[in-house]
Amino acid sequence: MRRAARTAAAACLCCAALPAMPAAAQQTQPVQAAPQRVQPVAMHGGGQHASHASKYVPMKLPGHARAFYQSVRGIDNMSVRRTASGNLLRFSYRVTDPALAKLLGDKGTTPYLYGEANHVLLEVPVMDNIGQLRQTGTLEVGQEYWMVFSNKGNVVKAGDRVHVLIGSFHIDGLVVE
Repeated sequence: MRRAARTAAAACLCCAALPAMPAAAQQTQPVQAAPQRVQPVAMHGGGQHASHASKYVPMKLPGHARAFYQSVRGIDNMSVRRTASGNLLRFSYRVTDPALAKLLGDKGTTPYLYGEANHVLLEVPVMDNIGQLRQTGTLEVGQEYWMVFSNKGNVVKAGDRVHVLIGSFHIDGLVVE
C-alpha cells in the first residue's frame, strides 16, 4: 500500500507542475498534421480544370478600333450582353453610315457569334411565329439595332471575347458584359 500511495503522490506532484512547464515539454503524444486537400491538376484534352477566378479584367474594345468600325463599317456603340438567364446574348450597335452597314440589315446573310474561349459558333435562333431574332430591313442613321444569339448551356460567359461574323462583315474582340 505504501508503494501505491507513493505513486499517487508522485503523479499529483507531476500534474501540479505541468502548468509551470513550457508548452513544448507538455506534449507527450506526437501531433498529427491535418490532411491536405489535393487540387485537381489541369489536364489537356478535355480533362477537369481547377476552378479559380482570374484577377485580370478583360479590356473593352480600344478607342482606335471603335473609330475604325465607325469609319469603315458604319457602326459604333457596339456591345454584347448576356440576358438575365444567360441563355441568350444580345449584340447591339448604332448605325452611323447605312451604306457601309447594309450587311447587318440584310435578311439573306446569316449572322454568327464566335466565342474565343470555348471555340463555339452561335447562331440567331428562329422562332416559328416571329422568325429570326434580329432587326432587318433599311437601316437609318443614329438608330440602335440588335440581334440575339442562342447561348444554350451558357457556353459563352461574361468577360469572354467574341467575334460577330455576318458574311464578309466581321466585328472582332468584343467583350461580353
